[in-house]
Amino acid sequence: MKMAKWMSSVLVAGAVLTLATAAEAHVVVYPKETTTGAYEKYTVRVPVEKDVNTTKVRVEFPEGVKVSTVQPIPGWSYEFEKDKDGRNTALVWTATDGGIKAHEFTEFYFVGANPKEAGSLAWKAYQTYTDGEVVEWTGDQDSKTPASITTIKAGVGEAGHEHGEAAAPAQAPAASGGSNTVPMVLSGLALLISLVGLFRKKA
Repeated sequence: MKMAKWMSSVLVAGAVLTLATAAEAHVVVYPKETTTGAYEKYTVRVPVEKDVNTTKVRVEFPEGVKVSTVQPIPGWSYEFEKDKDGRNTALVWTATDGGIKAHEFTEFYFVGANPKEAGSLAWKAYQTYTDGEVVEWTGDQDSKTPASITTIKAGVGEAGHEHGEAAAPAQAPAASGGSNTVPMVLSGLALLISLVGLFRKKA
């Protein structure tokens, strides 16, 4: 009976770790929260879920966001897509040196002027692999391929200051060389240890 309880605890902890890892595998745009009318530095984190390389990434700009500045990334070229009025509507990054390999991720950066109204931004992203598959990160939040969402809250910032100056993000992404997976794994292990200790006390 005690062994069954212990095994149940292990399974629960394993499920937590599995869900956390799956969440990390999505294409995500950071920050997840920012303010109205501010210039924001946005980060597009692109992990590879398959055993083949990612060679192209396309991100559409939500209505109301004005983007004109992008940070060059070694090994990648970029191109803006425009509408008939000349407004930038999307950014396309194309690999020039192999792309993103399996079990790796890359981050892309651009600066955008936020809308003046509070609300939410849905970033539609398209990830192309060397085998020709294109994963469309455009779905609802409960779908397998959700679009990344950024919440815009009312703030004092205005998109009229120094061009390219980013507002302080409410939720900054991890450093380029790291990943949020490690903290999630440690949290899961801490949960497992706590559960094991609890059952030992009851024994």
